[in-house]
Amino acid sequence: MPKQTVAEQFIDILVRAGVRRLYGVVGDSLNPVVDAVRRHSGIDWIQVRHEEAAAFAAGAEAQLTGKLAACAGSCGPGNLHLINGLYDAHRSMAPVLALASHIPSSEIGTGFFQETHPDRLFAECSHYSELISSGRQMPRVLQTAIQHAIGRSRVSVVSLPGDIAAEPAPERAIEHALVTSRPSVRPGDDEIDRLARLVDRAGRVTLFCGSGTAGAHAEVMEFAERVKSPVGHALRGKEWIQYENPYDVGMSGLLGYGAAYEATHECDLLILLGTDFPYNAFLPDDVPIVQVDVRPEHLGRRSQLDLAVWGDVRETLRCLIPRVREKTDRRFLDRMLKKHADALEGVVKAYTRKVEKHVPIHPEYVASVLDEEAADDAVFTVDTGMCNVWAARYLSPNGRRRVIGSFTHGSMANALPQAIGAQFPDRGRQVVSMSGDGGFTMLMGDFLTLVQYDLPVKVVLFNNSSLGMVELEMMVSGLPSYGTTNRNPDFAAIARAAGAHGERVEKPGQLRGALRAAFRHRGPALVDVVTDPNALSIPPKISAEMVSGFALSAGKMVLAGGVGRMVQLARSNLRNIPRV
Repeated sequence: MPKQTVAEQFIDILVRAGVRRLYGVVGDSLNPVVDAVRRHSGIDWIQVRHEEAAAFAAGAEAQLTGKLAACAGSCGPGNLHLINGLYDAHRSMAPVLALASHIPSSEIGTGFFQETHPDRLFAECSHYSELISSGRQMPRVLQTAIQHAIGRSRVSVVSLPGDIAAEPAPERAIEHALVTSRPSVRPGDDEIDRLARLVDRAGRVTLFCGSGTAGAHAEVMEFAERVKSPVGHALRGKEWIQYENPYDVGMSGLLGYGAAYEATHECDLLILLGTDFPYNAFLPDDVPIVQVDVRPEHLGRRSQLDLAVWGDVRETLRCLIPRVREKTDRRFLDRMLKKHADALEGVVKAYTRKVEKHVPIHPEYVASVLDEEAADDAVFTVDTGMCNVWAARYLSPNGRRRVIGSFTHGSMANALPQAIGAQFPDRGRQVVSMSGDGGFTMLMGDFLTLVQYDLPVKVVLFNNSSLGMVELEMMVSGLPSYGTTNRNPDFAAIARAAGAHGERVEKPGQLRGALRAAFRHRGPALVDVVTDPNALSIPPKISAEMVSGFALSAGKMVLAGGVGRMVQLARSNLRNIPRV
């Protein structure tokens, strides 16, 4: 029986760790690994057109499945292209293993053709980045990398020279049982008791929730009812906490809406649940704050805390709920619900007047119709920029839908490659890429990946021929927009030429039919919607100090932004207020 190579051993271990796809672009130093994939029945090589797309796709798959995903790049420029997608995966807390193939080991340090030092390059966007300089380091280095990626839900990078990958694997190598899931973390009784005392002393409590509330919806609702608390959320917490939430007061931050800002500033105790919300200028500095997070490095890095609690949100609340006294005074909660509903009523009118006839089409209208037509379990991948605004304000979560974007790293061009990674694990689930024309064209080559693998991703292109968010930043800084205009082709024609379904929509009356046709189509589809470049958005509560480049004076120039079906939820919550 032929002796196993290092590359074959590498792939065997990935498969044992649950990896089913390796995204990348082939190349000479990577060839032994790609050939090992070809001969292994448990894993597929997914050929993308750009390595950046490979890293984004792996990160999206990991976020969607909660399991380890993997990508690869050949030596030098090949693996260097992975870096932006890996930064996004790392900051999105996605467990990703990246293979950075390397030049021949004998040439490292000589300035050889395509030489870089990937073990150094990827150090900042990973928790583990190591070079295998000898086959004897296998399999321990790879196993250690996998356990870092899974245990810390971040990126690990292994650099492997092509000549070492082709060598025979060492005999009697130690392969131990791999850790493939993370444990729950429960705070100590002392922390729970201290938190209970703070809650009992506070007359008005507000909860502000992030992505760490995933899987804790029931516990958050039970706790909110017990202490009569408004519940606000950050963008990454929207999909986990907003649905079936009678305490919802909206979202805070640059894309915020509703009464979340007021609820966090007018309470006696603010509890941050599973959020690493980056915009500390939107958080109060004169209210006692408690933060609960499973990652201790997140505690206190955004605001001064009165209590830091290290633990899973769900486990923490399960311990806390029986220890706090039930509050009976709903006045603060009801006032915030009323303020939230009033705020949404005030802005929704801006986009309910003749939107079905407005040309160019309001992007808000596109997002609203998309929300109505998309499947109840759809996965939305969202480009950075104005698409973030439309997703935050118009997509309605229901506990089954997912929304993935570059919400922390803030990269352009993320939606299309993330849709690739979201679609592969389940071809029967609807995946929608909400792409801006700027982001789409940056990695447009990977639309061909959809066609090559017949992935049924639906790309809804918000085509305003501009970099809308950048124009907004310039405008509110008092600068004329410059370098933000795109001269675009008919993207639907390009899609059809590539072998996909393509429709161009220039009038509102065409929109719903075009979306339905795309969703019915069994393969990849693109709907190119020509939208109004003047439809920009700004949050309802903002000052010049909150973020560089924004100012209050911009309010007279920029629309406040609609909110879609969220106004219906707010009205429903008002009806639930007890009448006395």
